[in-house]
Amino acid sequence: MSSTVSANSVPPAEPNADMGAVRLAALRAELDRIDDTMHDLLMQRAEIVAQVATTGKGRVALRAGREAAIIRRLLARHTGTLPKQSLVRLWRELLAATTSMQGSYIIAVCDTDPAGGFTQVAREHFGALTPVHVHRSPAQALAEIAAGSASVAVLPLPQESEVPRDAWWTALLQKDEPRIHVLARLPFWAPRPEGTTTVQALVVGAVAPDVTDNDRSLLGMELALDVSRTRLTSALTTAGFEPGTVILRRDPGAPVAHALADVAGHVTEADPRLATMQSVLHRPVVLGAYAVPVGGAMK
Repeated sequence: MSSTVSANSVPPAEPNADMGAVRLAALRAELDRIDDTMHDLLMQRAEIVAQVATTGKGRVALRAGREAAIIRRLLARHTGTLPKQSLVRLWRELLAATTSMQGSYIIAVCDTDPAGGFTQVAREHFGALTPVHVHRSPAQALAEIAAGSASVAVLPLPQESEVPRDAWWTALLQKDEPRIHVLARLPFWAPRPEGTTTVQALVVGAVAPDVTDNDRSLLGMELALDVSRTRLTSALTTAGFEPGTVILRRDPGAPVAHALADVAGHVTEADPRLATMQSVLHRPVVLGAYAVPVGGAMK
């Protein structure tokens, strides 16, 4: 018997397999076309950013409120299967890249977390490849802002129980030049996926904060030592503010108490309500404002 196999005996190719391969090739070609289109748009965006850089701005190119508004707008129009947190991550890297085009972009971080959580949240927000200078005290990070060697600083969220040297916000009451303001709160998006840092931080820089459609402001105050939290909260409410967290410090040996109030809205130094605060020794100082994080600020 001959061992030669007739051509007619070779099994025909599976029609469904051929159709699947053709469809896969077509889908990949469509992805390539979309990638090219996206790349073209990114290059166009970079050209516009380059033009913005020539319009003349302050010493800090970062516009935290503007960036927050962009993220909120995109999330509001977002549909489909791409996770929202992935959209935020993509745009955070894009915003970091285009901000770095406009000048020196270095982040000073006060990282008091043994696991490096403040450095992690800074890189998450300001870009994985953005230069970061890590410090162990808030004063060191603030000194970089004052010297102009860093664009912004990421500092731990104030806590009432912290020791005096860590209460960095009290230094902002002096309104030294360059004037340093709170600009943002991190992390900007929630819920937090497993494995990501849960530390809470504020971003400060030598520029006034932007206004967005959902802000909170920080008011710093010097008080008589006998002023209670209840009295202070009542004074804020009577003046027309909507206070949230209120920190009250009576440090040993200090002639006055210090308070930090987180209030609703975007407050400026021109706000007439500030002049009505009768329970403070001096007119409250607006330490800055931040766009409320997406999903709400975690406690």
